[in-house]
Amino acid sequence: MTTMTTTQGATGLELAERYSGALMNTFGAPQRVLVRGEGAYVWDADGNRYLDLLAGIAVNALGHAHPTLVSAIAAQLGTLGHVSNFFATPTQVALAELLLELSVVEGAQPPAGTRVFFTNSGTEANEAALKMARLHGRATGATRVLALEHSFHGRTMGALSLTSKAAYREPFEPLPGGVEFIPAGDVEALRTALEAGGVAALFAEPVQGEAGVRPLPPGYLAAARELTRQHGALLVLDEVQTGIGRCGAWLAHQLPQLGGGIVPDVVTLAKGLGGGFPIGAVIGYGEAGALFGPGNHGTTFGGNPVAAAAALATLHVIERDGLLAHVARLGESWRAALAAVPGVAEARGEGLLVAVELTEPVAADVQRRALDAGFVVNAPTPTSLRLAPPLVLTAEQAESFTAALPGFVDAAVRAASAAPSRETPA
Repeated sequence: MTTMTTTQGATGLELAERYSGALMNTFGAPQRVLVRGEGAYVWDADGNRYLDLLAGIAVNALGHAHPTLVSAIAAQLGTLGHVSNFFATPTQVALAELLLELSVVEGAQPPAGTRVFFTNSGTEANEAALKMARLHGRATGATRVLALEHSFHGRTMGALSLTSKAAYREPFEPLPGGVEFIPAGDVEALRTALEAGGVAALFAEPVQGEAGVRPLPPGYLAAARELTRQHGALLVLDEVQTGIGRCGAWLAHQLPQLGGGIVPDVVTLAKGLGGGFPIGAVIGYGEAGALFGPGNHGTTFGGNPVAAAAALATLHVIERDGLLAHVARLGESWRAALAAVPGVAEARGEGLLVAVELTEPVAADVQRRALDAGFVVNAPTPTSLRLAPPLVLTAEQAESFTAALPGFVDAAVRAASAAPSRETPA
């Protein structure tokens, strides 16, 4: 009989060593072993508390162990857990209908025919969107797909083909072909690419998170909407990270400064949708909602009733507690405060998706010092910190990091200055 070794009472170091001995090394050594969470805080195996300013990379919209979310998941699992997609469930239907309501700006209606497909993750949502683009282009012979430089759309093969960063893509080439990268935010480059003909779709993130939280310039998505419509190409917006309230609106492209209420052809969602429970979704607007027919695509767990119940609870709490307005207000004031910190060049982003751009390339060291002091942040580039906390973060919690940041930056800059030069002596 197999014996399962207990983890009870094990220290963080012991568990980290067991992790390295049991799991593939795809993520590097874990920074900490976390054992529980409550609201915006998490605790590690050694009893240390951290303010979670990353939320599982923009996933835990309601923080940790939110009672409404916990109750919804437990109630659904105690009623009906999984049924396969040969059958439907009330939670699946209710969630799809609610997403249709949220898919357009308040007071508007989605185009007739708009439909939802559920997935398990963001990369799977983008895989589905890429297949929709292929089906769309098949009718006209359009095989080219455009994506933006500095983009990130996922790690599976199709989504990876849409991801700009060479270090992610090259080890796995050849990837699905036909994808071309154009400069992000450059309307003339987009116009030129479309006028060459044969484009099935343009994929874009309203805010490029992996690039260091860089919003597309105002007017770009509106121009992209007009140009893709003129040339018969789909406009696909990847809102996996930016959607579900993260930027202060249900969808980031609904913000005036980003999309101004344009109606794309396809939107992909995941991360915050389930509040920490895995679920993703693809919304096909108008005719795009009918691109998939029986047998074109599938999923085992997509639309699982437990995941759908988690998403319904998450959306309910965001609406009930007025979190969209809270995120917009707190995000604006927090960025202003962070931008005034010595050693910070700018604080950009939308809502509670924030990049702190440092004047020196010490972001990785600042991340380590912040963690040691009890703050979970992320350094996606050498000069930027990414903050994507739970939407329930309070102003006082945000201020605690702002107050501590100067110390982290100063120490990191001094350490970098004191480090030996790597240049070879003459």
